[in-house]
Amino acid sequence: MWSGRQGDFAQGIKMKNIQIETLVLGSMAVNCYLVMHRGTKKMVIIDPGAQPDRVINKIEKMGASPEAILLTHGHFDHIGAVEALRAHFAIPVCALDPEREILEDMQKNLSVLFGEPLTVAADRMFHDGESVSFGDMEIQVLHTPGHTAGGACYYMPEEGVLFSGDTLFCASVGRTDFPTGSMSALHTSIHTKLFVLPEDTIVYPGHGEATDISYEKRFNPY
Repeated sequence: MWSGRQGDFAQGIKMKNIQIETLVLGSMAVNCYLVMHRGTKKMVIIDPGAQPDRVINKIEKMGASPEAILLTHGHFDHIGAVEALRAHFAIPVCALDPEREILEDMQKNLSVLFGEPLTVAADRMFHDGESVSFGDMEIQVLHTPGHTAGGACYYMPEEGVLFSGDTLFCASVGRTDFPTGSMSALHTSIHTKLFVLPEDTIVYPGHGEATDISYEKRFNPY
């Protein structure tokens, strides 16, 4: 499903204006990213898949003020802590508009298969190419269908980072045999939306370790 490269590639990389903390959550080892602007202490939470108490404790230790929850897609392992965090911080949940179908259907988001049925209703639905701002952080929304029809990646051009969800992993890609998945769509998304980004763009995936666009263009077999 996802592979790796030698060492922790992203360890020690210092961003210009943001701090990124990674929490690996739940039985599926989902990467939840806490992205905080150093100046304002405002934060976005990306893909809180499980263990909400752990996420809350980390945010409080950072002294951050969450502004929103951003979802790369609607599979159960990426949304399990959403309701608890939305209630605790009174913040909106955001996703790409075509992903509503997955978020609101416990069969399609696979939660029924794993014995914990759940759905999520997003408060704000993004559109492809939209630029959004949270706490002085500018984020571009990229529609990257393939793993799911409404999959999204979040790109921060000023910082040179991409949060790729399950679209692109280090030396691998997300599965396409789940509802609304398509390998041809995934291939197109990666080549037309991600591989056109600057080669030094750091990629923070939904599972596994970080990588960069240059490495993936050279070594990703998919």
